[in-house]
Amino acid sequence: MNSAQFVQVKGHRNYLLDGEQSYLKSDQFTPREKVALRYCDAIIDNPTHADDAMWAELHRHFTEPELVELGHYIGFMSGGQRWLLTLHTQHGELAEYMAGRDAEKKKAAEIKEPVLVGK
Repeated sequence: MNSAQFVQVKGHRNYLLDGEQSYLKSDQFTPREKVALRYCDAIIDNPTHADDAMWAELHRHFTEPELVELGHYIGFMSGGQRWLLTLHTQHGELAEYMAGRDAEKKKAAEIKEPVLVGK
């Protein structure tokens, strides 16, 4: 696993998000983006890569609240994607199912509500 599976990068640079961390050698990413992607890879792939040097660099580019938010989002998205893979779903299937379920609930609620005719 690596960041390519979970990150959509503005400018379509996803081909640089590979297992070899090609983004680190690329001039298409800012230093801030590179360390954020390293953080993402550490969370998803190997937490031992989050060493003191990486944390020092993260703190040069991000505030503590930003790091918490970024880490939470990465964990939430990667965990969610892994869960969806266990369901063997195809892209959009869960959203389609949920939309249908919401429509059924709304229809059922409309049927249960009494219709008041003039007072």
